[in-house]
Amino acid sequence: MQLPQHHKPSKPSAATCCSSWIRRSPPPSPPHKKPGGGGGGGRSRYACRLVPLLVLTVYSVFTVLRIPSSNLVVTTADSERVERREDLEALKTHLPSNQNSLEARQETRSVASLPCSAFINGEAGYGEEGVLCCDRSHYRSDVCYLRGDVRTDPSTSSVLLYNAPRGSSSPEKVRPYTRKFEPSIMSTIDEVTIHPVAGPYNASASAGDGGTLRRRCDVRHPRGVPAVVFSTGGYTGNVYHEFSDGLIPLFVTAQRFAGEVVFVVLEYHYWWVGRYGAVLERLTNYKIVDFRYDRRVHCFDEMIVGLRIHGELVVDPKLMPNGKSIKDFQALLHQGYSRASSSSSSSASPPVPLPLAPPSRPCPRPAKPKLLIFIRKQNRVLLNLPHVVTACRRAGFAPHVMNLRRQTPLPVIHAALASADAMVAVHGAAVTHFLFMRPGSVLLQIVPVGLDWAADAFYGKPAQQLGLEYLEYKVAPEESSLAAEYGLNSTVVRDPSVISSRGWWEMKKVYMDRQNVTVNIKRFGELLKAARTHLKNATACAKGSGSGAGVALR
Repeated sequence: MQLPQHHKPSKPSAATCCSSWIRRSPPPSPPHKKPGGGGGGGRSRYACRLVPLLVLTVYSVFTVLRIPSSNLVVTTADSERVERREDLEALKTHLPSNQNSLEARQETRSVASLPCSAFINGEAGYGEEGVLCCDRSHYRSDVCYLRGDVRTDPSTSSVLLYNAPRGSSSPEKVRPYTRKFEPSIMSTIDEVTIHPVAGPYNASASAGDGGTLRRRCDVRHPRGVPAVVFSTGGYTGNVYHEFSDGLIPLFVTAQRFAGEVVFVVLEYHYWWVGRYGAVLERLTNYKIVDFRYDRRVHCFDEMIVGLRIHGELVVDPKLMPNGKSIKDFQALLHQGYSRASSSSSSSASPPVPLPLAPPSRPCPRPAKPKLLIFIRKQNRVLLNLPHVVTACRRAGFAPHVMNLRRQTPLPVIHAALASADAMVAVHGAAVTHFLFMRPGSVLLQIVPVGLDWAADAFYGKPAQQLGLEYLEYKVAPEESSLAAEYGLNSTVVRDPSVISSRGWWEMKKVYMDRQNVTVNIKRFGELLKAARTHLKNATACAKGSGSGAGVALR
């Protein structure tokens, strides 16, 4: 073991013998010479040499006995820590004293000490060290992050990470869809296996060489352009789930890259890309990769497998690294589906949040604000639609009935709602289109029996966060078709919690699939008057963006 430098023996001179060996001891007193005698000086010189040798011997014996034998072996990890400490000391000597502690901590913070979410959200910065981690803490989705030499292997639905970090020997499996809490639907999602491959690259490697023969890159993507891998399977085909489970989580995960990201899609649908292409081209500057049928090996230096999700139709600014919100997502929709922006603006221009409803309209509002009524054909049908239209007209609105079909282009729906003052719809997927409405507009949702919680969680709260005035018409038991089927005083009608306690699918079968409604026109008219009053107060020249308060009428 090497001794500290100030204890290293050196050849003493006659004058500084004792002071050079025992630095912390007080200097010796000058010798007292006896008159007529020279033997005392010889003994003094002998003691000066003997004392340091005794001190050194005692110190060495004590050191050997004090240190365990296992610590005498320096491991590779120990040597690395030593090198890092030496580098840190060198760093400290070149930093101002008031910055030493902060910057030294930043330099020595290891990759292993960072949470995986820091890499997924871009908070960990970019480095050369390989990273493989998975965040499985959220009940809605699992998300894995890879950094290094990342290569796809579509033949086995897997991703390879070469020169993987130490300890990453086990493969990770991910189903990149945001309904983790539903095992039945997750079982239909393609699974991606992430294989960490250790060992240095060897171009001439063969079996038994110990090197790693890497798959040849057919497409090498630019450095600094990561991949985001996700699935468009599951409930894709339902507009609510296409936004809540897909597009909004994609915005949450990928918008920080400002277009410099490649989307790798499992269960790729051409119709999905065509329908939402105006949104996708504002999130990525690159062609989408079909993971299943593109047989080429794509190589990246960074990859995220899975999507982050904050909730139902929600972008939580507190969870976003740059503070983005649902209003920023709506601005992106407006830029994508607005005819003016599609013809005059480039995809690289930043989205601009929507102004108060309605656009470019002078103050005060015209006499008859525009109201859209979205109707359903299969279930939750509004049975007295003609009377509802008449009530809207009497309340001072100009009503328009919207009978949407799957093939109705989204730009057409967006154009209708972006210029509308109010929207009326029975609870269902079509209510999702409130995302196209401008802040200060009115969303009036008709809530059938047994769907109170779903109506508020899926549409009510998100609409208020967007700045809309949210109103609810809660269907009374006698206004539901379930009263005729089960009886007005039946448990199904009077206590929906009994059916809901049996699970989502049982609740859906009764209250969503088998129920139609007939609203009370007098009660409904009171809500229309409240909506009309709000629109008179929240004009286009108002400074605020609307209270976003919810009103329920039973």
